[in-house]
This record gives sequence, structure tokens and C-alpha cells, in this order.
Amino acid sequence: MIRKRVVRNSDEAEMLKLPRTIRLDPSDTFVFESAANPGEWAVSGAFVFWNRDPETLSQKQRVALRSGFLGIDSFGWSTLAIVTEATEADRQVMVERLASVLLEKFGAPDFEAARAGAEEEVAFAASLCQHPLQTLLAVQRSIEDGEMRERFRTLKRREAAPGEDQLHAHVSAFTYHEVEDEIEPVEQVDLLALSKIDRITTTDRR
Repeated sequence: MIRKRVVRNSDEAEMLKLPRTIRLDPSDTFVFESAANPGEWAVSGAFVFWNRDPETLSQKQRVALRSGFLGIDSFGWSTLAIVTEATEADRQVMVERLASVLLEKFGAPDFEAARAGAEEEVAFAASLCQHPLQTLLAVQRSIEDGEMRERFRTLKRREAAPGEDQLHAHVSAFTYHEVEDEIEPVEQVDLLALSKIDRITTTDRR
């Protein structure tokens, strides 16, 4: 988790970075069963699919499994997230909201356990944001040897070529991004001791 010191209104405030959902085109509203609203605080959301057979999922649920970030207000999905400056108050709101959902919908035994799981999930979301503000994040999930693997990538906007239509050059969310950096170490996260999810942060430097 990256934090930095900033001064606002003459008062020092400790800041951090967290992901928000972003919608660059309407495709999320078509490909997901429920699309997140732009600007929601986001987490990976892999826990939604814990102990579920992918073969039993609908086509749109499988898309969310493969490539969705979870918006914690609507509990809808977003193909991309964006690194955004946040406050500790924002982080606490994320934790409390997610803990409530884990308790009400995902079988956490009590609020203390739900909050511990939410803290872990939000901390992991923050760990994905060790990039400059406005960096776009994408995720690719797969089931390998009975475990879910998540690979995260940072995306960079492609500069329009000379003479290219500036108004329409960036219509598609995936035609104007290039992958950056190389594969970094795997991190395993155990949410409420329910599942093991390997997460790989990927970047490709060009």
C-alpha cells in the first residue's frame, strides 16, 4: 500500500491509493450480468466465485469471473479499474461496506470475521495501486489445478497516430491500450480462511 504526505487546507493528511471502477465504453453493460457504475471503489471480487463450479455459471457470470473488478456499492462488475488517490476515511467506508456484504450474503460467521476478510480484500486492492495515479488496471482469472489464479496488468493508452481521428481513436476500451512491464512474484491471499487465490501482478515494459 502506497501512502504519501500531502497538505490540504493547511492541514496535513495521509493519503493512499485505491482502485475505482471506470467505464470507457458501454461494453460492460452488455457483457456483465450487472455492470458497476463508473467511479465506485473497487476490489478484485474473486471471492464471489469461491467454491463455485464455472460450468454452472451463466455466460455473463463467466465473463465476470474471467475479467471483472467488483464495485462495492452496486456489487456490479467493471472490466477496468483506475488508480485513484483516496483517504483513510474512504478506505474505512470500503471495509465497512464490504464487511456488511460478506456477513449478509457470503456466510461470514460474524461481523468480526467479515471485517477481517474485508480488511484483507481492501488491502490487496490497495497493493494493486503501486502505480501513478490514473493508471488503468485489468485482471485475467483462470482456474488451474482447482485454484483460482489472478493476473493483473497495468494498461497504457496508445497515442493516436498522426492524422488519426482524435474523436473516435479511443472508442474501444481494448484497442488503445498497451501492456506494460514483466511478471512479478505471486501473492496468495486467504479470504476468511475460505480459499487460496494466487494473484500475479503483471507489467510489460516496452
